[in-house]
Amino acid sequence: MRLLETMMTQVPALIGVVVGTVGTIVATTVAERARWRRSQMVRWDERRLDAYADFTRAVKEVHLLALGMLSAHRPGARTPALDGEEGLARLAEADVRHTLTWESVLLLGDELTVGAASAWRHAVRALEQAARSLPEPPGDLTELVRRADETRDGFYRAARGSLGVRGGIVDQVRRPADIRATATRL
Repeated sequence: MRLLETMMTQVPALIGVVVGTVGTIVATTVAERARWRRSQMVRWDERRLDAYADFTRAVKEVHLLALGMLSAHRPGARTPALDGEEGLARLAEADVRHTLTWESVLLLGDELTVGAASAWRHAVRALEQAARSLPEPPGDLTELVRRADETRDGFYRAARGSLGVRGGIVDQVRRPADIRATATRL
């Protein structure tokens, strides 16, 4: 009887040890999973940032080459003129880089960013086609440049949102109404 009484007094302590051990295992597992998820998110965010930055450089390169080739047909153009033959060769090289970086954006980007990247890509492609059509550029060249600039801003907004970058609007294109509103506030 004494043995049974002794064992019965030890049962609450034993249950406490078992509950404590199970609680520690559960808490450690939950903490490890959360740490692993955070590290995976950081890892993918870094890769997404690299993909977006590489894509931006590649599209911007095509954009600048096309503007250089079209420079003589754009009054007030600030882009240095680029010889047609050299421009076509450089466009071909840039187009390869652009195509390769696009695949990374498709793989890693969210739906909104991929859509914005596609819009920018198509707008710059229209500029590239205008440069390739020389010596007969389209009449709406100013509109093509404006569209490429606006879609670039849309991509930047989407990419910053995808990466959780805060800091307000970073649009590079300002419409006359925006400029007047800013001037009246100053």
